[in-house]
Amino acid sequence: MKKANICVDREFIVGDVDQRIYGSFIEHLGRAVYEGIYQPGNPLADERGLRQDVAKLIREIGVPIVRYPGGNFVSGYHWEDGVGPKAERPQKLDLAWSVVETNQFGLNEFMDWTKEVGTEAMMAVNLGTRGVEDAKNIIEYCNIKEGSYYSDLRVQHGYKDPHNIKLWCLGNEMDGPWQMGHKTAKEYGRLAAETGRIMRMVDSNIELVACGSSSLYMDTFAQWEETVLDEAYDQVDYISLHQYYGNHDNDTKNFLASSVAMDEFIRSVVSICDYVKVKKRSHKQINLSFDEWNVWYHSNEQDKQLEKWVKVPHQLEDIYNFEDALLVGSMLITLLKYCDRVKIACLAQLVNVIAPIMTSDSGAWKQTIFYPYMHTSVFGRGKVLHTLVKSPIYESKHGDAPYLDAVLIENEEEETLTLFAVNKSLDEPMEVKCELRQFKEYSVVEHQVLYHEDLKAENTQAHPNNVVPYGNGNGKLENGVLETVLSKTSWNVIRMKKRH
Repeated sequence: MKKANICVDREFIVGDVDQRIYGSFIEHLGRAVYEGIYQPGNPLADERGLRQDVAKLIREIGVPIVRYPGGNFVSGYHWEDGVGPKAERPQKLDLAWSVVETNQFGLNEFMDWTKEVGTEAMMAVNLGTRGVEDAKNIIEYCNIKEGSYYSDLRVQHGYKDPHNIKLWCLGNEMDGPWQMGHKTAKEYGRLAAETGRIMRMVDSNIELVACGSSSLYMDTFAQWEETVLDEAYDQVDYISLHQYYGNHDNDTKNFLASSVAMDEFIRSVVSICDYVKVKKRSHKQINLSFDEWNVWYHSNEQDKQLEKWVKVPHQLEDIYNFEDALLVGSMLITLLKYCDRVKIACLAQLVNVIAPIMTSDSGAWKQTIFYPYMHTSVFGRGKVLHTLVKSPIYESKHGDAPYLDAVLIENEEEETLTLFAVNKSLDEPMEVKCELRQFKEYSVVEHQVLYHEDLKAENTQAHPNNVVPYGNGNGKLENGVLETVLSKTSWNVIRMKKRH
């Protein structure tokens, strides 16, 4: 049996968790919007067409913020097409995904939906085929009470109160040659700076996210971040990171080590931000918005067969298995380990499209990745303690990978401690000890385990409970020492509470 030790000190704090680290993403892509969150006429939808079964699952996760409307989609999007009387809204070709967009769901419907599910909006503006003027107009429409053309237009559309959207993305993946209107770093940085300046003239209380590299593996990575921040440092608050992982070679050990690459990506971007800060002699800190991350590879081949210019195709519909849930858990742990700099993160996406929630006309169900995402969002609020993991390691294509990923969170208000842990060993359980002598008055109240003997096991509508967590883990906290044996290839949530 492998053995590992975890060392923590309640005074050694990484930082407070910004709840927006548990954000998600809804793009006009595939069935994310239509047949996902919005399906008029379906018995499971309300009078506005909002799917209530889906809304219930989203509220169960407690998603704090949702990025919208893209994604690649936003770089060709005219937001005006999706507001006003639905009978007058035009159908348009969406070049990003080679489909027809009906515009029957738009900005105002999205804001209605955010209220329904208890989340906030993270709105993206089109800096691909549009620019400063469009960004100025949409923020006026959304955030000014009344008395101007676009604010009065919103009132005319039936929304008297402003939406007051405070978090805005300045375009999407503008370094990517697949992106409509993609740009060099210099071109984009200048545009982002001027767009941000003008948007702040309309509403000085907003936060802005600049586009970082579309992945760690872009040829322009690092130079892109440096140049963009050189141009836009004073106008932006965050720079974005995007990264997806897949088990293309059916090599589970390397796949589960992908969190090592994610860790390196975050550390690299933090270094670049701090380099530009020093170069500019600035006191301002740029933080990170990891606003696209997930496992994505299952649907790649089937998507190559899709017909062009249809409406609402089954697109990017990855069916996740148990090993995907393990990596998602490790990725969430990685994000939390950098909560001092990663303030926003968006699991991409939320419904049907590379998503934790799937739907059919007759119901919705939870994919395997739903559970680590839900567990961290619900129980991962508070402050992250510096979690030193002494674990056996193995060699991977991403570098040395620990068999154990873990992070400990203290919630002082609720007087709880929560340990999230993944045992990546394919064949052995792991004995784990964590000294918690500063928390002697605490005891384990729950140890949930997500485990399945078959790494390829999936949840389907016919068998939605094939991979589900159970609450009979063996974690014990006695005399200030937490001891547990983690099953091989398992996701674990050990919750401890102060005794009175």
